[in-house]
Amino acid sequence: MSATQDFSEVSKDLVVSMEYELRVDGELIDSADANDLLEFIQGHGHIIPGLEREIEGMKIDESKEVFVKAVDAYGEYDPEEIIELPKTEFPEDFPFEPGTEVVMENEEGEEMSAFIEEVTLDSVTLNFNHPLAGKDLNFKVTIRGLRAATPEELEHDHVHLDESDCCGDDCCGGDCCK
Repeated sequence: MSATQDFSEVSKDLVVSMEYELRVDGELIDSADANDLLEFIQGHGHIIPGLEREIEGMKIDESKEVFVKAVDAYGEYDPEEIIELPKTEFPEDFPFEPGTEVVMENEEGEEMSAFIEEVTLDSVTLNFNHPLAGKDLNFKVTIRGLRAATPEELEHDHVHLDESDCCGDDCCGGDCCK
């Protein structure tokens, strides 16, 4: 990273601290306020593409309303992402409840999330679409901080927490946050 890099506006490889509200069809469905800022490395695909593109160039304390079409958010809803599996594919004590998230591995060993849509006597219908697939998103964002990502953060491709915050599922493990 260049010693002369400008930290006054959102740009690639900077850690962005951002407040936001997300509304879908007028309903507030997610937010991050001043006490719980969203932090990510800009330009690395850590947030949806349409939002990442729209915040580029914003300055600290600047606010903006951003409309993101479904195609630039979580994609269009794909009916082919719904599959039916026999119950015998699941452990005997599996909680077959509609809405339950199920994590499975594909043929390449990658984890994929799905939600149970329907349960019958013999089968389970899984939906692999993101819950916001096919939805246009309305954001209200405010940039609260910018800093250079550390070499370790760039290497690990995520923001590292302060050592005091490093515990549980939020820590990347290993020696990242020590």
